[in-house]
Amino acid sequence: MFPGSNCDRDVAWVTQGLLDQATRMVWHQEEDISDVDVIIIPGGFSYGDYLRCGAIARFSTIMKAIINHAQKGKLVLGICNGFQILTEIGLLPGVLVRNQKLNFICNQVFVKVENSETPWTSVYRTEEIITLPIAHGEGRYYADTDTLQELENNHQILFRYCTKNGEITQQANPNGSLNNIAGICNRQGNVLGMMPHPERASDPMLGNTDGIKLFEGLLMAAKVTARI
Repeated sequence: MFPGSNCDRDVAWVTQGLLDQATRMVWHQEEDISDVDVIIIPGGFSYGDYLRCGAIARFSTIMKAIINHAQKGKLVLGICNGFQILTEIGLLPGVLVRNQKLNFICNQVFVKVENSETPWTSVYRTEEIITLPIAHGEGRYYADTDTLQELENNHQILFRYCTKNGEITQQANPNGSLNNIAGICNRQGNVLGMMPHPERASDPMLGNTDGIKLFEGLLMAAKVTARI
């Protein structure tokens, strides 16, 4: 999608290769995405992550159309750098800052599904523990106290970093995110941002399919919104 994106083909393999859905790449200079039911903003390093992650992508031509897409209630998913971009353009609250230990993390983590009553998590069970890959240097979620409380009250925190047994501890938190936040949605529930990579845990050939359920739920929700 942007110069520097490097996970777009991974996502396309899941949507088109595994789920057999019509998929097209949307370039950052496009203005019209009216033919698209779901927008997925991929991971990577948009514009080289200069200034800060997502800061330059925020001003891309495509952003006006993405915001309009979301405001119509259509589905938008931001993964890793995509999550950072969604906070930059104001579709999601808070910000992603440098990891607590100022290091780049590439690892597998345990994640707890906190709310299964959303388009994104409907195929999961609430409190289900899944394993997903992460790869980021600026994945530490931060928001002010009032925003955090609102996210908690409205059940907008969909994923949290946890232990193998589902305990929410600081030791299980790879980057220092407040409240162990790994993924949140907007109040309406049609916009999701998450730092873990579900697309890298979808193909059985990779030995982990915990991420495919997110795309299966997304597919069911997209069919519903397409009829509205």
